[in-house]
Amino acid sequence: MKKMNSKYLKLFIFLFLINSITLCIYFSSHPDLFRRRRTTTTTQHSLPQPTFSSAQTQLLSLPSSNKPWPILPSYLPWSLNPSSIPFRSCEAYFGNGFTRRVDLLTPSPEAHRKSLGGGKGWFRCFYSETLRSSICEGGSLRMHPEKIKMSIGGEVLESVIGRSEEEELPEFEFGAFDLEVGRNSKSGGKKLADERFLNEYLQKEAISRHTMRDLVDSVQLIGANEFECSEWVEEPTLLITRFEYANLFHTITDWYSAYVSSRVTGLPNRPQLVFIDGHCMTQLEETWKAVFSGLRYAKNFSGPVCFRHAILSPLGYETAMFRGLSETIDCDGASAHDLWQKPDNKKTARISEFGEMIRSAFSLPLHQQHHSSKSGSRNHNVLFVRREDYLAHPRHAGKVQSRLSNEQEVFDALKSWSSNHTECKISLINGLFGHMPMKEQVRAIQDASVIVGAHGAGLTHIVSATQETEILEIVSSEYRRPHFELISKWKGLNYHPIYLSGSHANPSVVAEKLRDILKSLGC
Repeated sequence: MKKMNSKYLKLFIFLFLINSITLCIYFSSHPDLFRRRRTTTTTQHSLPQPTFSSAQTQLLSLPSSNKPWPILPSYLPWSLNPSSIPFRSCEAYFGNGFTRRVDLLTPSPEAHRKSLGGGKGWFRCFYSETLRSSICEGGSLRMHPEKIKMSIGGEVLESVIGRSEEEELPEFEFGAFDLEVGRNSKSGGKKLADERFLNEYLQKEAISRHTMRDLVDSVQLIGANEFECSEWVEEPTLLITRFEYANLFHTITDWYSAYVSSRVTGLPNRPQLVFIDGHCMTQLEETWKAVFSGLRYAKNFSGPVCFRHAILSPLGYETAMFRGLSETIDCDGASAHDLWQKPDNKKTARISEFGEMIRSAFSLPLHQQHHSSKSGSRNHNVLFVRREDYLAHPRHAGKVQSRLSNEQEVFDALKSWSSNHTECKISLINGLFGHMPMKEQVRAIQDASVIVGAHGAGLTHIVSATQETEILEIVSSEYRRPHFELISKWKGLNYHPIYLSGSHANPSVVAEKLRDILKSLGC
């Protein structure tokens, strides 16, 4: 008997040591979890810091099936320290500006006591005064797909031609989402958030349909005895509504918002995604799937589905990339190494970090530089990003609006010029992105010494360009918008515009500008 007891004691000690080592490794590799909870400010709306049930605590030490975060050269720690992040600083715009934490629901104190039916639901938001936007997250959140009015989503494009946008955007009934509270709680049946909270932390501003606000407004508190699920999603999951989902610029703002939300909430791995919209499939979903761990549409679930940890990602309209079109965001791109050594509120490495995230998601090298030939002269790829006709969504006729009326003429002239260039070997790449897989589009951007193109969403790919890439934008008089000049500035890329009096460019002028750029590269 003593021998058996000794055997069990040794086994117990062994399991205890393994569990302790696992927890130490987890928390040492994710110190942001501690920093955020220790340093983030609260408001008059705040309740005591949420405590987690034993089941939730154990979940932290379980292995995850989600993809791990890659090691990114431009990564800087994501910690929410209000005292070190000034209002409207670059870091407040592009990263850690979500410093005001507001707790709307904390778990019932008896949550761990199953016999009392304690509620395990919790919900809180992190608000950014700079962006006037919130990232929200909650646990034991249940979704009722049948209470969300919208099309199914994820269909083949050709099967839904002519479908209106209104059919694809969600309308939430009250109770489309609910949170579990204690069995004996008097809050059952009530709303999670009142109008004052919505107006302060989920502001509509100029957004006609603020779907994240509408989602939070639909959340009902429900007793634990009524909280039944047909399916549990155990992994952290981002809930996202897309608007201009087939446009690369707007989709990149959605990717960025989802990335920031994952970092701000301290997720140890890349989250799952659920699209709370009814849009059809697009080519851009290739990147959603590459960057994150999995993708489903809300209407794909057949019954009430419960999320152990759900994160509500802000709309792309609320990111700095979109805000910068209407307000001044005076930030310059800098290396993460320099900012680590000498922090600067007027500089950022976050766009570079994000671009590296996209490249890494497609298994592309992150330390690649434009290579030289054996003779010592440089080999340069000049990528011409084309605007071509293609079918994008049910309301798109397949014809793009021309921003450069003689684009083919300009391309042909550059092709002839580059083939006769003797100082360097120049390869002119025909960037027909509408008919290229997303990985090949990102690869072409990464391999380019110079990226040339007329104003158009395809140029937004420059977020994934290497730091020595030069940007040459041909700007027609009708589309003098700062999208790509700003992204270049925020990444620290050299930007060269050619302003046209109309939409017709002189090919010799473009070739001369390109010659000057290549000369600056030693060619």
